[in-house]
Amino acid sequence: MSGAATSKDSAAFCTDLVRTHDFGRYASTLFLPQIQRRALLSVYAFNVEISRVREQVSQPLPGEMRLQWWTDMLQGAGHGGVEGNPVAAELLQTIAEFRLPVEPLSRLIEEHQFDLYNDPMPSMAALEGYVTDTCSALFSLGARIAAQPSAVIDHLARHAGLAQGMAQVVAMLPLDAARRQLFLPLQLLQQHGSGMEEVFSGKQTPRTRAAIDQLAGEARKHLGTAFELLTHVPPHVRPVFLPLALVRRDLTRLSRADVDPFTPHTTSRLRTLWTLWRASRTREFGG
Repeated sequence: MSGAATSKDSAAFCTDLVRTHDFGRYASTLFLPQIQRRALLSVYAFNVEISRVREQVSQPLPGEMRLQWWTDMLQGAGHGGVEGNPVAAELLQTIAEFRLPVEPLSRLIEEHQFDLYNDPMPSMAALEGYVTDTCSALFSLGARIAAQPSAVIDHLARHAGLAQGMAQVVAMLPLDAARRQLFLPLQLLQQHGSGMEEVFSGKQTPRTRAAIDQLAGEARKHLGTAFELLTHVPPHVRPVFLPLALVRRDLTRLSRADVDPFTPHTTSRLRTLWTLWRASRTREFGG
């Protein structure tokens, strides 16, 4: 098989991986030119691989070993060629073509080590650090693929990631509670007289709802700041931030009193794509 065919297969593998496991981000890439889209999909595929490690192992040690492989790969240590791993091959190509910094990718891996254990997220500060090095990093790397880095874009990426990450904590609450994992900050729960076991019961109480509402309120603040900053970046960068439309949709839904955050909620792929298309036509996204 020729090198060109292998490269094409790797790109297709990344596309399928992101489309299957992270449809919101996949759909947002449809609004970018092909070259940038392929590069962004390689970064998102890498994120899928790292984020899914917890689901693929039954004990922390095998998970640590998988994460270490990716860390070593980024450092160019110990693994030789990456032809057998299409995501790694695509990611290295993107790093070279767009001169992406490796450090944020390595920090993303480090933060996801937290996923392997059942230690609770201790505080808002800890959650903000986790989200900054995961969700915000993805926005920042995506923006670097679309344009030259700038202070304004980096500031936008930080707030966009904080909004998305906090909203994701709420969205994942049913699944995380079922496996006794706590990303909702313990400190926040305790401020409202709640605790881990109350969350793990999987039933909404006034105390847990108060903590959830406070976290959602913080997400809305970051989302508002992100949308304000979005108007100050070049139009060709804005499609990278289209997932913010999904964050806004989810936070709007959560604001309704009749919505139980402990009840799993899914949105069809068609509805997700429609939300992003409609957002792309608005002024804040350069439409």
